[in-house]
Amino acid sequence: MDTIEEKKMDAFLLKLSGKVVMPDDAEYNETRKVYNGNINKHPGMIVMCADVADVIAAVNFGRENNLLIAVRGGGHNGGGLGICDNGLVIDLSGLKSVRVNTAKNTVRVGGGNLWREVDHATHPFGLAVPAGVVSSTGVGGLTLGGGIGHLSRKYGLTIDNLLEADMVLADGSFVTVNKNQHQDLFWAIRGGGGNFGIVTSFKFQAHPVKTVIGGPTLWPIEKTKEIMAWYHDFLNNAPDDLNGFIATLIIPGAPFPEHLHNKQFCGIVWCYTGDSDDFKELFKPVLALNPVFEHVDEMPYPQIQSMFDALYPPGMQWYWRADFFKKLGKEVQEQHLKFGSAIPTPLSAMHLYPINGAASRVGQDETPWAYRDANYSGVIVGVSPNPEDADKITNWCKDYWEALHPYSSGGAYSNFMMEEGQERVQASYKHNYKRLLDIKRTYDPNNVFRVNQNIKP
Repeated sequence: MDTIEEKKMDAFLLKLSGKVVMPDDAEYNETRKVYNGNINKHPGMIVMCADVADVIAAVNFGRENNLLIAVRGGGHNGGGLGICDNGLVIDLSGLKSVRVNTAKNTVRVGGGNLWREVDHATHPFGLAVPAGVVSSTGVGGLTLGGGIGHLSRKYGLTIDNLLEADMVLADGSFVTVNKNQHQDLFWAIRGGGGNFGIVTSFKFQAHPVKTVIGGPTLWPIEKTKEIMAWYHDFLNNAPDDLNGFIATLIIPGAPFPEHLHNKQFCGIVWCYTGDSDDFKELFKPVLALNPVFEHVDEMPYPQIQSMFDALYPPGMQWYWRADFFKKLGKEVQEQHLKFGSAIPTPLSAMHLYPINGAASRVGQDETPWAYRDANYSGVIVGVSPNPEDADKITNWCKDYWEALHPYSSGGAYSNFMMEEGQERVQASYKHNYKRLLDIKRTYDPNNVFRVNQNIKP
């Protein structure tokens, strides 16, 4: 930022309500941190936006001075795409508000909110918006990429419940997008990531969800092939009210019983939104498989949303790889058994999130999400609090992914990707990439917003 004239900088600061954090400020090192402790980038300045006017001023300043711009909502992105070296970070954490409309069951959410704040606001009204599985995740990043979670089979992806968004575009203009206004842009942001502008507020459709029946069941890792084969048939024939993501994992410690600690398992985390009187019968086939651990009970929806928060605080080392899958055939099962038996650290894991049910009943072209015909969004995460484990978790993750990739559908959920190159971005949008490219050329021809899974104009 040394090249920017002092006069220009002073004029910019006068336009802001929020604070600018510079490299020589005492709070700089703390402020530049993101969720993934493996990301260590040093921006030239961080603009802590207090309102939409700050966002507009920051976009204009960045564009006019040819600065690399990164946009940070919750900072959860695995690849660290909410931060950059030497450039300008537009931080949205000051843009927080949640307003519930109980007459229409809609929720207006600020661009800087976290999902736990949305759950906190909607739960007293017996409502929920489909989101992820960790409540400290930012609303913006998760939504713009798609949004998979406990309610996907019942109510679809987060993007399927997005009704409207307010946006600041690359030229500094402000627009509201919905099914009637800027329809092309509204289509693009439902899965196309942060390529098209900065969303300062979202309006979602909420659904009646107060309590759920949920929690984990565990089997020894040796039973992975058997459980996966059963799971595929069971879940694909189950009512939409039942969701369960399957995993290979290590039990790291409390709150699980001591005899399970540091052992590998094949597990399923369940979430049921239907009538509790029907659950016992529906769940009988699960219990018939004799899990070594089962803790499935009724709980408030925010509780299942935050179940993993304590296990994964900010600052851990993370490495992610992902793919979509239609089937869990024998070859896939064998690789999950092999690599699930060799998990390198207690917090590393593989998850397969179901995206059938309601999520599959949206047309392939209705949103940029190109894999409505897949049954699962798979992700492998190497995780450790210890920076010395970075190579170990990365190598395990890459090897696991390379063994599975030949059996995948070819692309990945963009929120589960690192910086993996243009070919992977195109594969993840498949037949929808050309339309996204046309919209990018219309709204951001100079690629002002490029610190993302980038659609290069």
